[in-house]
Amino acid sequence: MRTGTSTAHRRRSPARTFLPLAVAAWVILEIWLLSLVAGAAGGFTVAALLAGGLVLGVAVIKRAGRRAFGNLRRTFQQAQEQAAAGTTPSAPRPGKGSGNGMTMLAGLLLILPGLLSDVAGLLLLLPPVRDFAARRAGRTLERKMSSGTPGGFGDAYTQARIHFPDGKVVPGEVIREDGSPAGGPYPDAGHRPPLTP
Repeated sequence: MRTGTSTAHRRRSPARTFLPLAVAAWVILEIWLLSLVAGAAGGFTVAALLAGGLVLGVAVIKRAGRRAFGNLRRTFQQAQEQAAAGTTPSAPRPGKGSGNGMTMLAGLLLILPGLLSDVAGLLLLLPPVRDFAARRAGRTLERKMSSGTPGGFGDAYTQARIHFPDGKVVPGEVIREDGSPAGGPYPDAGHRPPLTP
């Protein structure tokens, strides 16, 4: 007999069903396009396109990483200056167009071998496309986190914020009203002094 677990058949999400098929179709299409370009322009052209995408992708990721590190350094400097002035450090506001995550995704798509991934990466480098993709990804993530199934990551995050809202631990001692020992039926569960930091 099992207790606490559900034996009902869980329905598989459409993303789990179609994602492997979409990846397989993407790979087949990339290979087909590369073979078409190789047949029309030669193998050297395909190698040059792939090498150019690799170099450009590495440069894009490196630039986005430097920009993210610079933003982090500026945030720490502002927090230190505010703390030195005696004011409470405020949360940083992300600037418009500072979507380093989407820029890094564009670089990763450029690094992947293939013409479609290169086109997708180049499109993500355009600011309107990058902003649109960042907004869509943010809304999707918020929706998934709010409608997470029990036991999922969203539920764990919510429970952690409920039980430990500010991260403070208050030491205390359990005193039972019925007179039984606080530790329970175990022989070594007598009175223990509270832990101090």
